[in-house]
Amino acid sequence: MVITAMEILSERAALIRESMHKSQAVTDGMVAILGSFDHRLSALETAMRPTQLRTHSIRRAHENIDKSLKSAQLVLSQFDLSRQAEAKILRGPHEDLESYLEAVDQLRGIIRFFNGNKSLQSTIGVVNHINSILGKSILKLEEEYRQLLNSYSKPVEPDRLFDGLPNTMRPTAASPAQSETGGLKHTAEHQNKSLETVVYHPPALIPPRILPLLHDLAYQMIQAGHHQQVFNIYREARIAVMEQSIKKLGVERLSKDDVQKMQWEVLEAKIGNWIHFMRIAIKLLFAAEKKVCDQIFEGNDSVRDQCFAEVTGNSVAVLLSFGEAIAKSKRSPEKLFVLLDMYEIMRELQVEIDIIFASKYCAETREAAVILTKRLAQTAQETFADFEEAVEKDATKTAVLDGTVHPLTSYVINYVKFLFDYQSTLKQLFQEFDNDDAVEKLAALTTRIMQALQSNLDGKSKQYKDPALTQLFLMNNIHYIVRSVRRSEAKDLLGDDWVQIQRRVVQQHANQYKRISWSKILQCLSIQGLSSSGSGSFGSEGSTNVNVSRATIKDKFKTFNMLFEEIHQRQSQWTVPDSELRESLRLAVAEVLLPAYRSFVKRFGPLIENGQNPQKYIRYKPEDLERMLAEFFDGKTFPR
Repeated sequence: MVITAMEILSERAALIRESMHKSQAVTDGMVAILGSFDHRLSALETAMRPTQLRTHSIRRAHENIDKSLKSAQLVLSQFDLSRQAEAKILRGPHEDLESYLEAVDQLRGIIRFFNGNKSLQSTIGVVNHINSILGKSILKLEEEYRQLLNSYSKPVEPDRLFDGLPNTMRPTAASPAQSETGGLKHTAEHQNKSLETVVYHPPALIPPRILPLLHDLAYQMIQAGHHQQVFNIYREARIAVMEQSIKKLGVERLSKDDVQKMQWEVLEAKIGNWIHFMRIAIKLLFAAEKKVCDQIFEGNDSVRDQCFAEVTGNSVAVLLSFGEAIAKSKRSPEKLFVLLDMYEIMRELQVEIDIIFASKYCAETREAAVILTKRLAQTAQETFADFEEAVEKDATKTAVLDGTVHPLTSYVINYVKFLFDYQSTLKQLFQEFDNDDAVEKLAALTTRIMQALQSNLDGKSKQYKDPALTQLFLMNNIHYIVRSVRRSEAKDLLGDDWVQIQRRVVQQHANQYKRISWSKILQCLSIQGLSSSGSGSFGSEGSTNVNVSRATIKDKFKTFNMLFEEIHQRQSQWTVPDSELRESLRLAVAEVLLPAYRSFVKRFGPLIENGQNPQKYIRYKPEDLERMLAEFFDGKTFPR
């Protein structure tokens, strides 16, 4: 069994050896075949190489031909575009400006193309020809630019500018140039301006559809290097229009001498109009011109800014020159409020001026506006100081015959009251030159003005020969001052203590009036000094405490009648304009006079009534005196 297994293994080993010999033979055969095939492939490749080279060359040649054809086609298309563009340009821009501008752009593109393909033999000739056409086209564009600007540059009528104002600022029956202002009055605009939502609508100086065309024309000219022509044409077309628009509005150039020669009413009206003109010019006219420049010269800031500065410069100078003339003219108290109004408008417009005239080319305009603002502030401060001095030294000789409120008093009080409408302006004005507390400064100035007024009134009161009228005059005027202050914002600055002190001064003058006017007549009703001389006697209650003669009593009544009638005739012509003060003063006199008269008549009247012609001596009943006292201080017409 063991032998059999060994035999089997030997047989299998022999089979494996045989298989391996066969496999090696097959491998060797395959190697030989592959080697032979590789040899044949190498030979075939060697044989095909010339054919491959010829095929590659042919393909390269086709590629080059295609490229050349495409280049030639592109060149031909540029020539074709050039001919088309040239035909449009030769026809001129009048028929179709937009198409004309497109043709100019095409020619520029063609020049860029040929400048990038300088290897082409015809490049130099073509570029020169197109440049020649472009040169002619720019001249035509320049003429078109000039013609369009001149056609659409017209002076702006005032009504169009007024339409851009907020509703409450628009003139109604008359234009600003025809309006009048007077005295110390404000315009409603000054009082109500903080209550209104202010919206301005600048007019379209050139139709919106024209502005893009002007922009494209200016752009093409600038691209061609014609900056100066663009500037000159715009300046020539627009500067005259701007100056005519300002003139139509009513602006005129006035010198300091012109201003000095004017009547105040005329000058005041011109100042009021100037304030309107400044607002209209800055917020509407110049703002509209800035918008035109911005749109036409978009992308060319230097040309834009130069054009705007040139067009508006002279018109701004004319406007500011009037303000300068006012600021430099002779100062007078009535000018303070218009100076404050002018200062206000310059402060109000400062932001717009800085924005509209922001470029370096407008630096002179901005500086001129700042200088005018400061000059107005300085002149206003000096005028304020002048006013205090003028009040103290006022030498008006016109006497107030009836002792009423003097015109100076009402003028000064109205002046001060109006000043308080300008509180914020005055505070800003005070801070223009120093950092002092503006409220304290205004309070100090107001106090000094009041002191100056009272000092002047004291001097004027000495013109009266009647000392009683002196006291009545001072009482009336100080009372007017106190009442006016209490009803105004001046009270907050002057303070309650000041008001109380002045009220006591009023009472002191009233008491002095009563003493001077009525002390002598009251002495007639006094029993002191009376002595007995017979002919009957009466006491205070029908008794005989005091013995007096009938003749003495008659003299007393006669003197009383004479004095009372004289006082009544004179003081009925005097005036106490304040109704409360007038009634109070009448009552104060009645409270002293009537009881004394009643007592005297009751005590001594029977002595006279028992004699002859008693009515000759006892002319008045107490009721008559009371009625006549009610006629005092009514300011009856003086007899001629």
